[in-house]
Amino acid sequence: MSLDVAITKKFPDFQLDVAFSAESETLGFLGASGCGKSLTMRCIAGIARPDAGHIVVNGVTFFDSEKRINLTPQQRKTALLFQNYMLFPNLTVAHNVAAGIDKNVSKAEQDKIIATELKRFSLESFTDRYPDELSGGQQQRVALARMLAAKPAILMLDEPFSALDAHLKGVLEQNLANLFDAYEGTILYVSHDIDEALRFCDRIAVVEEGKIVEEGTGDDLINRPQSLAGIKLSGCKNATVAEYIDDHHVRLPKWGIELATADKVPQNVEHLGVRAAFLQRADKSGENVFRVRVDRAIDARFERTALLGVVERADFGVEEVGAEEEDMKFLHQHIFWRLDTLNTPMDKLPCQGDELFVHIPKDKLYLVTH
Repeated sequence: MSLDVAITKKFPDFQLDVAFSAESETLGFLGASGCGKSLTMRCIAGIARPDAGHIVVNGVTFFDSEKRINLTPQQRKTALLFQNYMLFPNLTVAHNVAAGIDKNVSKAEQDKIIATELKRFSLESFTDRYPDELSGGQQQRVALARMLAAKPAILMLDEPFSALDAHLKGVLEQNLANLFDAYEGTILYVSHDIDEALRFCDRIAVVEEGKIVEEGTGDDLINRPQSLAGIKLSGCKNATVAEYIDDHHVRLPKWGIELATADKVPQNVEHLGVRAAFLQRADKSGENVFRVRVDRAIDARFERTALLGVVERADFGVEEVGAEEEDMKFLHQHIFWRLDTLNTPMDKLPCQGDELFVHIPKDKLYLVTH
């Protein structure tokens, strides 16, 4: 099983330009809304037509602009699952599952496939029900059963959980695990949720403004991000402009500080990231220790996030901004600090208005050049 894609598609205000390959694995596409993730899936499925390039699945050319090949969606036999599942409301569960099966398959074989998939997703007792008689979780299982029954050349899932609450999402993820266990080909998984991508994907491609800016394992993205988009999408709250000073020091104009680094600083460094949970309270001044003021303190279920402003900021000539950008300027000039409230004594939790010392570990910094 293999996938080879290199396509471009231009719009007046956007251009998709992606190239990637995959084998029998789950490849995640992680990025903000409108970055081109879903458009890439639609091009592979044949719903959208690229302007140029090629799409080859398991040795079969789906699209090639130079050779003028453009198979129809029906000829491609792909399976693309959207978040609304797109079941046929006038068909029973069994007939919805059957709708994905090639019509050339014998009736006996169709019945066998339907029975297998209904059993796989625990739908045997819902065979004669219609979609509006099912819960959201049951509808999802029907959609997944239909996908496998079709024996597609490639599976694609486009943010299947984005409209669900956290509890239901956790339950339905088990259905998806069954699907992935049963399918042996290439799976493409679109998400904007890093935790989802880490749970399901063997590799993750970070997509920004129509391009793949980095690609690697989940561990690569979490511990060795290679781009500003990667830093942000990996869940890192602190990402700021960085300027080269020397091989082990950077200047951070928006925070008004300079930092020592354990890793060698690229001369063309552009941004620095540090996770909010990596900051540490300090007792006195020292390397990478700064006196800060807690300007905001926000509690979640098991954590407190503090927004820290450096008390004695250095003036590095940060540009002025308009009034409408003042809120973003406030956030950009602050450092996020996250503490576990279950394991931090109450008297050690920062409160709004506190002034204290915070240490930024030099071996926990991400330095990227784009």
